Amino acid sequence: MNLTPLAQSFVLHFGEMGSRWGINRTVGQIYALLFVSEKPLNADEIADALAFSRSNVSMGLKELDSWRLIRLQHLPGDRREYFSAPEDVWAIFRTLADERRKREIDPTLSMLRDALLVTPTNAPDAFAQKRMGDMHELIELVTDWFSDVQRLDEQTLRQLMKLGAKAQKFLEFKEKLGLGGRKAVQPLPTSGLPAEF
Repeated sequence: MNLTPLAQSFVLHFGEMGSRWGINRTVGQIYALLFVSEKPLNADEIADALAFSRSNVSMGLKELDSWRLIRLQHLPGDRREYFSAPEDVWAIFRTLADERRKREIDPTLSMLRDALLVTPTNAPDAFAQKRMGDMHELIELVTDWFSDVQRLDEQTLRQLMKLGAKAQKFLEFKEKLGLGGRKAVQPLPTSGLPAEF
C-alpha cells in the first residue's frame, strides 16, 4: 500500500506529535494511517504502508485498542482482523478526554485527596498541604466543568466553542443584571441579550 504525499505528511507529523502527547511515534503513525484510510486495514497492510515490523504494528494496535480509539471488524470470507478509526471526530475527542482523565487526572485527584486527609505536624507540611488543596480545588473544578461539557450534544458544543471570549461578555451582562454569585439562576431569555450573543 502506497501512501499519497498528503497522507504521508499527515502520518509523519502525527507520529512526531504523538510523542509530545505521551504516545510513541509508532502508535501515532498507525492511528493517523487508520484515520485517513478510506477502508479498514489489516495488520499486514499497516506494516507495509508504514514499513514497520508486524510485531510493532500488533503492539501499536493493542495500545490504540486500550485507548478505545480503533474498531476491530471482520470482512466476509476473510479470517484476518481489520481496523479502522471512528469517523466522528467529536467522539474521538470525547474518548481521548475520558481516557486521559482516567489515566492522568483521576490518580492525581486521588493522591491529593489522601494528602489533604493527613494532619500536618509542622509549618512546611501545613504550607504544602494548603498548596495541594488549591491544586485539588482547581483540578476538580476543571474536571467537573469538562464532564459537563462532554455531556453536551455536538451542536451545543460547537456553539459553546465558537463563543470564545464572548462568554466573558455574557458573564459581565449577567453581573449587571445582578445574577452573579452562587445562588441558583433561572435561564435568561435570549431576547434580552445583547446582539453579539
